[in-house]
Parts: sequence; structure tokens; C-alpha cells
Amino acid sequence: MEGIVTQTQTTPTYAPGTPLWVDHGSPDVKGAARFYGQLFGWQVEDMGEQAGNYHMFRQDGKAVAATSPLMNENQPTAWTTYVATDNAKETAKKVTDAGGQVIVEPMEVMDQGSMAVFIDPTGAAISVWQPAAMKGAELINTPNSFSWNELHTRDMAKAKEFYTKVFPWAAKSNAIPGGGEYTEFQINGRSIAGGMPMGNEMPSSVPPHWLVYFTVASTDEAVKRAQELGGKVMSPAMDIPQGRFAVLVDPFGAAFGVIQNPTM
Repeated sequence: MEGIVTQTQTTPTYAPGTPLWVDHGSPDVKGAARFYGQLFGWQVEDMGEQAGNYHMFRQDGKAVAATSPLMNENQPTAWTTYVATDNAKETAKKVTDAGGQVIVEPMEVMDQGSMAVFIDPTGAAISVWQPAAMKGAELINTPNSFSWNELHTRDMAKAKEFYTKVFPWAAKSNAIPGGGEYTEFQINGRSIAGGMPMGNEMPSSVPPHWLVYFTVASTDEAVKRAQELGGKVMSPAMDIPQGRFAVLVDPFGAAFGVIQNPTM
């Protein structure tokens, strides 16, 4: 579970089309900062009014994620995946051409970079980031940083058609033991994200979405701690070849995954 990056001693370099950042929108930013800070041991920094009270999460001093106030009353409480792009405006045109919807037009965020937010044809939201001063997460694929981004949708065929037109992705489908299939989105043969159909066990009220996974030292301990802090368990801890994972819901309604690598 890792994207196409070049890891350095400072910030990884993300190839276009690679998820490079995640952030959280919450009706209670202070509460969200406390929950995730205590769950993952993150340091929290309020970037101030000029930055819209964007709260940066840091692990060992390195930026790994963030939480911020909701932009409008229609924005759900959720984690957002950002995909690297060299040109947010060109990507927005590809989204429209491929049948998606642009809900936040490409916009500059101070001197940090440019962003845009889209809805794919199946109803899942995803964002892009064109880096400037802010290059993306400074730490990934290690405990208490994000490591995987996974689409959950009710129309995987339509989703694959869309994303392979918008991003430099190929879609590789794999059979799941017991039925169904899992899609790996790849760049040059390397998996950078995943996708799977939403089954009948998923309530109809749950919209298609991108789920963010964070690597942890112990999935069982993370599940226990999340519950102590007011979170809930959506999918109990279980083992898969990639590690032991669980899906949780924070006290504000946002789902996220945690995974412990097999070697931990």
C-alpha cells in the first residue's frame, strides 16, 4: 500500500496522479484536533485565521494531515483525498469531459498551491493539488501517517472508466476470495490507490466515497483507543495479506481506516 513517490530525508516527491495529501472537514475543528491528536499522537498547529483556521497535524514535526472547518453547510464531515497534478485547470476539464462534476473550481491557496474538488460520475468526491510551497505529506507509509486511499462505489465499471480518463491511471482488477473483485489503480504498473464495490451490507444512506487509511503500530490498540475517545467501529479488525486493518468512524461521523503492516 504505497504510492509512486521518491522518499527523501525531507518531503517525498509525488508523481502526477499519486495521492499526496489528506485532510478532514469537521463542524468541530478543536474536537477533531483533540480526537486525532490523542489517537495518533500527532502534534496540532492552528495555522491561523489567514489560513481559515486550518489545523495541521504533524508526526515528529512533519506534516502528515490536517483538519479544518467545513467550507459550507452542504459539505459532509469526511476525510478528503488529494491527488497530485501538474495543472489543476487541465484536470478540471478532463473531469467535465469524462462526465464528472467540478464542485470547487481550481483556486490558488495563498502561496501553497492550487486545489480543486470534483464529484465522479458515481457520486464520490475527490480533490487535486497542484503543489507550490506545499509539496504534500512529509511522511507516509509509516506509523501515524496515511498509506492508502480506497474508492467505495456502487458502480465500479463507471468509476474505472472515469478515473482512467482523468488521471494517468490503469485499472487492474483482482478476484477477492469468496466473491467480488478489488481494483488497483496503477501508474506504470505500480499500485497507488484501490477501489471496491459497495455491497448490500452498506446502508443506502452512505454515499460513494474515498476512504483514507493510516498506518499504525497496532490495529487492535488503535481500535481500542478510538473507542475510548468516542469513536465507533464500522468494520472490526481483521487480517488480510497486506496487514491487519479496521475501519473506524470518528465522533463527528467521518470514516477512516487503520492498518498494521505484516512486519509490525
